[in-house]
Amino acid sequence: MLEALGDTNTVALIGLIGGIVLGLAARIGRFCTLGAIEDYLYADDDRRLRMWAMAIGVAIVGSHTAMALGGLDPVGTRYLAQTWNPLGSIVGGLMFGYGMAICGNCGYGALARLGGGDLRSFVIVLIMGLSAYVVMSGPLAYLRVWIFPEEMDLNGPQSISFLAERLTSIPAWLIGSVIGVALVFFALASHRFRRTPAQVFWGSVVGLAIVSGWLGTNWVATHGFDGEPVQTHTFAAPLGDTIFYLMTASGNTLSFAVGSVSGVLIGAFLGSWSKGHFRWEACEDPRELKRQMLGAAIMGPGAIIAVGCSVGQGISAFSLLAYSAPVTFAAIFAGAALGLRQLVSGLSFITER
Repeated sequence: MLEALGDTNTVALIGLIGGIVLGLAARIGRFCTLGAIEDYLYADDDRRLRMWAMAIGVAIVGSHTAMALGGLDPVGTRYLAQTWNPLGSIVGGLMFGYGMAICGNCGYGALARLGGGDLRSFVIVLIMGLSAYVVMSGPLAYLRVWIFPEEMDLNGPQSISFLAERLTSIPAWLIGSVIGVALVFFALASHRFRRTPAQVFWGSVVGLAIVSGWLGTNWVATHGFDGEPVQTHTFAAPLGDTIFYLMTASGNTLSFAVGSVSGVLIGAFLGSWSKGHFRWEACEDPRELKRQMLGAAIMGPGAIIAVGCSVGQGISAFSLLAYSAPVTFAAIFAGAALGLRQLVSGLSFITER
């Protein structure tokens, strides 16, 4: 495959396949971060939150099993190689969660809705991708690095399972697998959740899609010649990467990020079409569009500061048990809860004409 397609096209294909699965999960399985938080806080329904726990648990077990079998070397991934900055996780997570609530979607959710014909989400995707780039490598990049320094850690992988291995000599893959299985059992502990097998299925599928990214890119990194990084799905900087590729394709190459974003759009379209839900939608209320644009502009920088979005930190980094993952996820939850609370109470400073 590598000889026929080349490294970059191969990782793009891997991202495309996993992205299609994630798009189907969003449209058919209703897998959604903000929806899970809303259900839990305002509908007394924790099933979609348990879907998230199922996805994380399956991703942890799959990733750590791959480590044990030699199919994944996570040490060089950004989540484990970069020194964890707790302040960045908290500030970035709060920004992302708040922006997500104000916007009504995360980057992954916006892609899924765009695949279903929602043109409002097109604006969200553009603004989130561009605002992420402004902070990642644009005019505000120097300020971000000054406030939230990026350093490589030489003391070992920034992972709970690897830390436990150093302290106990128990293999990291075994510790991680136990934690992952515990999360799966936690998700399945709810009788109400077990009675909705579709949610159990789609939560598991999302976790496997994350693992497929790790396995596929690790295989390319091991057998290829272009030094492709080991990575998996996240939806903040990749939105900007995709926009950049669309503008410079003749002088640029495909990437995992472009494949992943494209895959979610395709999967979401197929999922919405199969359910008869595809329809073109536009925003008829300027105040609503203004609120969504503001939320998207907050989400992009938040994800860059936190080194990942609700998928990037909430599942992908969690699958490696990165130090940053639980803290960032908790901050995203808190930020979203604040944003939803303000929406319920009324946001006069946003909705004023």
